[in-house]
Amino acid sequence: MLTKLRIRNFKNWADTSEIRLAPITVFFGSNSSGKSSLIQFLLMLRQTAESPDRRRVLHPGDQSTPVELGTFRDLTFAHDLLKSISFSFEWKLPKPMTLADTISKRQFSGHTLSFQASVAFDQKDQVPRISCLEYDLLGSQEPLQVALKPIGTQNGTRQQFALEATPYKLVRNQGRAWQLPPPVRFYGFPDEVTAYYQNASFTSDLALSLERELRRIQYLGPLRTLPRRSYIWSGEVPDHVGWAGARAIEALLAAADRKISPGYKRPGHSFQVVIASWLKQMGLLEGFSVRPIAAHRKEYEVVVRTPSTNADVTLPDVGFGVSQVLPVIVECFYAQPHTTVLLEQPEIHLHPSVQMTLADLFIEAVQSRENGEPRDIQLIVESHSEHFLRRLQRRVAEQKIDADQVALYFCRRGPDGAILEPLKVNLFGDIENWPDDFFGDEMGEMSARLDAAAKRQAEAR
Repeated sequence: MLTKLRIRNFKNWADTSEIRLAPITVFFGSNSSGKSSLIQFLLMLRQTAESPDRRRVLHPGDQSTPVELGTFRDLTFAHDLLKSISFSFEWKLPKPMTLADTISKRQFSGHTLSFQASVAFDQKDQVPRISCLEYDLLGSQEPLQVALKPIGTQNGTRQQFALEATPYKLVRNQGRAWQLPPPVRFYGFPDEVTAYYQNASFTSDLALSLERELRRIQYLGPLRTLPRRSYIWSGEVPDHVGWAGARAIEALLAAADRKISPGYKRPGHSFQVVIASWLKQMGLLEGFSVRPIAAHRKEYEVVVRTPSTNADVTLPDVGFGVSQVLPVIVECFYAQPHTTVLLEQPEIHLHPSVQMTLADLFIEAVQSRENGEPRDIQLIVESHSEHFLRRLQRRVAEQKIDADQVALYFCRRGPDGAILEPLKVNLFGDIENWPDDFFGDEMGEMSARLDAAAKRQAEAR
């Protein structure tokens, strides 16, 4: 689970400052205020980890990725190629990590890893280059710090790097006095590390842990796929519901044998029952099932029943909101343990009362269990919904979720880039630093309406 994030000189962010990330983290704000950029940044890091090109420092995206961010110039704050994009993030490990010195046998253990890096644009070669990177294994009495730092150029063309570890003592192999080449992608140590040092094989464990954390990031965009009258499923188990929710029904069928419990010592239910109960709790459907169209066929249909009729119909015959929220519900419970799910505008096309219920859905999702173990999933949400926020505040006040399990932020435009304001939520669910015009000028609108009404009454006399 990601616990901290900081980004500098990325798109409209000169500096986000340190962002605390909780199991439920929500970014509010006006259009073009920078909310989506925060999600795009995490997606870009994942895309880079998945890219087959190990020399590519950052992968802004293409037609096959969830986001396409253009060139490095498009990525940098104020489109200034003289600025370096620097970032840091921290994550809690699913299991504690132990790294051992193969020579001294000394061990370093921790349950948290942090990473930081800086990427600059090489004006000569017209490509981005890693300036430096650093890992910190935290949680023990003596943290382990491992870094790759630049030390100059080789033959005037290639940058060289030095490997440093504190308080770990690195031992060189004899006859291997050369310096190291640049890192792999933005986070990996070059292959020469293990050839040049007798006891540096642990560096691959650090890079692998970061890669695994990035691969645990899933994304569901704001515009979900239109519903169909039939779906084809050949038995494949998808990784997630898809960037636009196109594989939600496949995921639902693939999870038929899974049982999800809403919390500690609470009974579990089959996956389809969990999904159906949430659709009913939202007041959208009375009945929901996915069944084969005919025996020994790959075609399936989603059969639903609305509160206003007793007739069974297929998904395209009900309100558009059902098909838009269904992938959200499925992804919340389909995501594997320790997954971070990025959600953009989950409330889109939903009635205000349903938007409120999303808060309850998210709370249950992060508290849910499977096979008796916590799923420990994380939801990072970009939203415009006041109704969703109000229900979340209420649940904090009702102690349905601890205040420290929720992190709320307000994004706004400033003269020197986007500004991120942490919202202080107390134990009673109150926001102690409510920003001006958070959801528009409600009092101003009410005052203007009352003035207009008084004017018309005066004219009628």
